[in-house]
Amino acid sequence: MTNLIVIDCHDLGQHLGCYGQETVPSPNLDALAARGVRFANSFCTAPQCSPSRAGLYTGRFAHANGMLGLAHPPFNWRMHPDEVHLARYLQAAGYHTAHIGVQHVTTRTEDAVHALGFDSVAPTPAPLEIVRKAADFLKSAHDRPFFLNIGFDEPHRDAHGRYTQAAPDRSRGVRIPPYLPQTPEAADEFAELQGVIGLMDAAVGHIWDALEASGLRDDTWLIFTTDHGLAMPRAKCTLYDPGIQTALIMHAPGLGLTGGRVYDPMISNVDLVPTLLDMLGLPIPDNLHGRSFADLLRGQPYSPRVEVFAGKTFHTAYEPQRAIRTDRYKLIWNAEVDIINVPGDIMHSPIYPQMIDRLTVERPPLELYDLQADPLEMHNL
Repeated sequence: MTNLIVIDCHDLGQHLGCYGQETVPSPNLDALAARGVRFANSFCTAPQCSPSRAGLYTGRFAHANGMLGLAHPPFNWRMHPDEVHLARYLQAAGYHTAHIGVQHVTTRTEDAVHALGFDSVAPTPAPLEIVRKAADFLKSAHDRPFFLNIGFDEPHRDAHGRYTQAAPDRSRGVRIPPYLPQTPEAADEFAELQGVIGLMDAAVGHIWDALEASGLRDDTWLIFTTDHGLAMPRAKCTLYDPGIQTALIMHAPGLGLTGGRVYDPMISNVDLVPTLLDMLGLPIPDNLHGRSFADLLRGQPYSPRVEVFAGKTFHTAYEPQRAIRTDRYKLIWNAEVDIINVPGDIMHSPIYPQMIDRLTVERPPLELYDLQADPLEMHNL
């Protein structure tokens, strides 16, 4: 049976070199994409941490699984007691299940063990400690297949809303995404962000080295993804593409996921659980909202998604929005038009005051964008 490692991180979107961000120092993840496969059009179902992760690991949308907002205090949202996490499916199939690092579906270690289905949990936010614990896990004797779930906090902003976990990185220059102002303040902040992404990328490289050293690489399906977009205005907590596009990279020699292929069909993060179960030969429950893309991975006839769905109900406040995205169009429904909810960490950004006039306006009930003519979603049709 195939081992499984799923690495997730916070607030990254697709801000990596392998996704065209040439100034981002992400050599290890770029190398993983070159060895494995990369999904160009991967999206989350919710542009905030806990709802997205609950969808990612249950295969069900947040409005169904109960995780309508953030899991940590003072918000304390929880999935419904009968929801099944990926760890539980694999535990029932005989896998040893372990979590190392940060997880944002629940905040208590005992919940991760009893409610989510992990045999062991090692909570730590420090990248070097995560790497050490992951290496120790991979060196230990395994008499059955394992599911190792690794969570990095980076590149989440720090408690003061800044990127201070690593030194700024301008080694490849600095590129500011076009949906943000091209200002010196933005350039400085993106240099800081690039340093923190580099810190996380280096940790992923150490995990790859530990996997190779363990002799388990060829028997392991390694997946890297993130919860939602960058913690920047018009990204995190919005339903614009910078908020819902996510990195998704896989490597699995035993499953043929090698060679640097790039898959273009749209993928939703609720599709991951049914795909994993399908590829691992396990039954797929009827109540999942995601659809397996295993046939795409197997090189068999595959009908791609026509649309992906995303939504937000709560972050730090109530702000109900829903969206449907096709290859060409994006429709956003703002169920409440007079609520403005810019995340607190983004309010600390020096970019925020430069965009405040655009961010603190009443929204229309509906927004429709032609993504071919208007990829930055600036002209509401």
